Amino acid sequence: MLGNKSIKKEELTFANTPKIILQVRNYKKKVKNLLRLLVNRRKIYLKLYHKIFIRSKLNKNRVLFESFSGKSYSDNPRAIYNEMVKQNLPFEYIWIINDTDKEIPAPAKKVKRFSLAYYYYLATSKFWVLNTRLPNGIKKREEVIYIQTWHGTPLKKLAFDMNEVRMPGTTTEKYKRNFYTESQKWDYLVSPNRYSTEIFQRAFKFDKDILEVGYPRNDVLYQKNNQQDILKIKEKIGLPLDKKVILYAPTWRDDEYYGKGKYKFDLKLDLQQFQTRLSGEYVLLLRMHYLIADSINVEGVEDFVYNLSSYNDISELYLVSDVLITDYSSVFFDYGNLKRPIIFFTYDIEKYRDMLRGFYYDFEQKAPGPLLSESEQVINAIEDISCIKNKYSEKFSKFYNRYCSLDNGTSSQQIINQIFKSK
Repeated sequence: MLGNKSIKKEELTFANTPKIILQVRNYKKKVKNLLRLLVNRRKIYLKLYHKIFIRSKLNKNRVLFESFSGKSYSDNPRAIYNEMVKQNLPFEYIWIINDTDKEIPAPAKKVKRFSLAYYYYLATSKFWVLNTRLPNGIKKREEVIYIQTWHGTPLKKLAFDMNEVRMPGTTTEKYKRNFYTESQKWDYLVSPNRYSTEIFQRAFKFDKDILEVGYPRNDVLYQKNNQQDILKIKEKIGLPLDKKVILYAPTWRDDEYYGKGKYKFDLKLDLQQFQTRLSGEYVLLLRMHYLIADSINVEGVEDFVYNLSSYNDISELYLVSDVLITDYSSVFFDYGNLKRPIIFFTYDIEKYRDMLRGFYYDFEQKAPGPLLSESEQVINAIEDISCIKNKYSEKFSKFYNRYCSLDNGTSSQQIINQIFKSK
């Protein structure tokens, strides 16, 4: 039996052989296509999303949250969610997460990313709150309100401001085309300051409503910047209470990767030397970018180095730290709210500036801290951190006034008032 047709014994003749072979090949092709479809469940789910789910009744009181493509319960979406729960607002909350074993406080329902339920809740939630892009191919219903919070004040060039995209699995043209398709779905875009607003409008080609209210994730830096709360966070993490804290939070490099979506990072800090010279007074926290969080080895320095790359709330790491080391990551814009010293470990600045991304402003002249190229220089700066702070006090004040002045602990509240309480 081949398909719905039977081949009789007398038909198995030399003359009929080509016809029989063709039937067998067509049958095998159909089987392969069916197996391929069964294996790639995402395609099936996406079809269900477009054909069935998106036509289902929209739940006007359902809010869907996602942070960093489902990698964590964190960032601006987390801050908005926490404030909505704190106010006991009458909504149903859905959190999209890759690992559903991760703890997310009630009353949110955890939904695994790319599961069948993921597509159902995307289709039926009135509100979407995300800080990165959706997967390609997701259509947004006209009635859905999509709040894109983004995830940083831009230092390095973004989207349509990039001359060349060096990320794996895409081209410059394709990357920009996909980004434009995504940004046109946004109804609101959150901005931390006027500088960011001007860049977002151009780089994202976004001409709808921008909420220039500061970043929700920075609310906690004003609400919990006190000795009692900082001590609680240290105890929760398991940090020694008699040591100061250095936080190293670098960004990723577009051209350093194993494959599409899998980036690597060459840690240039000499952790052994850090431990030898600084462990009497400090501990070192590593908070790597979410794209490179799994590629760091701290073997041999575990008593001094804490790899907290998967720690949900980086704002709590800001609060417990006494000094920040970073490079071209936007974390220093957030950390600036605490008015604590910042050191820039920029060992590849020429390559990053001229080949990979480029900067929006004169980073080398205006950075609110020293730009250092060697691990030993970083250690020296930490050992003389009071001098560094005094030397850069004027630059820091100008930096703070331009980039941090909107943050005051009420950003989440302002977004809720403008969107969720007015609909």
